[in-house]
Amino acid sequence: MRVVKDAEERRNEILDAADMLFGLKGFDGTSTNDILEKVGIARGTLYYHFKSKEDIMDALIERYNVRFLGAAQEIAADKSIPVSERIIRVVMALNISGGSGKEIMEHIHKPQNALMHQKIQKVIINGVTPILAGIIQEGIEQGLFSTPFPYECMEMVMAYTNTVFDDDMVKMTNEERASRIQAFVFNAERLLGAESGSLKCIIQMFGSGNGGGYE
Repeated sequence: MRVVKDAEERRNEILDAADMLFGLKGFDGTSTNDILEKVGIARGTLYYHFKSKEDIMDALIERYNVRFLGAAQEIAADKSIPVSERIIRVVMALNISGGSGKEIMEHIHKPQNALMHQKIQKVIINGVTPILAGIIQEGIEQGLFSTPFPYECMEMVMAYTNTVFDDDMVKMTNEERASRIQAFVFNAERLLGAESGSLKCIIQMFGSGNGGGYE
C-alpha cells in the first residue's frame, strides 16, 4: 500500500536526504536520481516540491539560516553571559557545521553562485544586526559602551566582516589578515565608545576560523 505523506513532511525528507548526500558526495557529485533513490519517491514528486537541485540547495541554506538565527537569538537572550562574550557567541553561531554545511559553503563561493552568496550575506546583515544591537544596548546601559547608534554600529560591523573577511571579496596574506583583525578591534572599540582593549576578546571569533560570518 502506497504511503501518502503530508507535503511538509515529504519536503523535509527530501531536504534531509539531500543534506546527507551533499555531505557525503558533494553537491556536484550528487544527482537528482541519488536523492530520489534515497527518499524512495518518483521524479514527479521531487519536482512538485523543488524545481531543481539548486532549488534544494537554496532550501537547505534557508534551513541553516533559521537554525543559526535561532541559536543567535537564544544566546543573546541569556543574560547570565557577559555582554562581550555574548557578542562573540552570536557571531560564532553563524558558523555552519554538520551535515553538508561545509559543502554548501564551498558551493556558494563558486562564481556562478554569486546570487546565492549575496542572499546569505543579506540574511546575516538583516537578521543578525538587530540581535547584536540589542546586546550593545545592554552594554550601553551597563556603562560598557557609549554610542547613540547601536544598530548602525552593528550594521557597519556586520557589513565589514562579511566583505573584507570574506576570502572571495578580499584576498589577504596571513600577515595582512592579522593586521586587519587588529584594526577591526581597534576601530570597533572606538565606534562603540568602549574602553581601549576591552574588545580584544573578539579576536577569538577569528581564531576559530570563522571571520564573523559565512566564509
